[in-house]
Amino acid sequence: MRTGLMGGTFDPIHIGHLIAAEAAMEEAGLEEVWFIPTNTPPHKPQPGADGSRRRAMAAAAVADRPGFRVEALELERGGVSYTIDTVIALQEREPDREFHWIVGTDMMNDLPNWRRIEELAERISFICLGRHGEESEEADLPDYLRRKIVPARMTPIGVSSTDIRERKRSGRSIRYLVPQAVLDYIEGNGLYES
Repeated sequence: MRTGLMGGTFDPIHIGHLIAAEAAMEEAGLEEVWFIPTNTPPHKPQPGADGSRRRAMAAAAVADRPGFRVEALELERGGVSYTIDTVIALQEREPDREFHWIVGTDMMNDLPNWRRIEELAERISFICLGRHGEESEEADLPDYLRRKIVPARMTPIGVSSTDIRERKRSGRSIRYLVPQAVLDYIEGNGLYES
């Protein structure tokens, strides 16, 4: 079963994440997309919402979409979340699945800096979603990575979790930037308020 993996803090998950997952599913012929909330990201600040809340928001966001699900492996494992560790654990647990990591062009250009990237590239391919205003630099990637890139297109959308948190803190609306179920969760739990 062809399965896309989308990692992130999802702090909060928003429509851009869902549009990217939908595009990856269609463009790369995936049967499922698993959203993997990061426990502690290696190169970003610690998320504002704790792991259980980020997991709950992601689950609420995908509840009505067959083929989308939340995988809490990184939250359950704890510590710093590295893609290679997650992929190895999932391949051991689900040997009949063919996994593909979903990235944007910004992350694709950073792949050579990922932990144990050569081993990771032996195990999976990378579905690279082209976003508005970002140029793909595939030619600058090492050959072992270029062979593992699956290009895909998505509808350009300029939404970020950082902007959503800032809007919420300043009392501005985040309606339509997140699914209604996520908005209800954020407001019901007082998340991201000043």
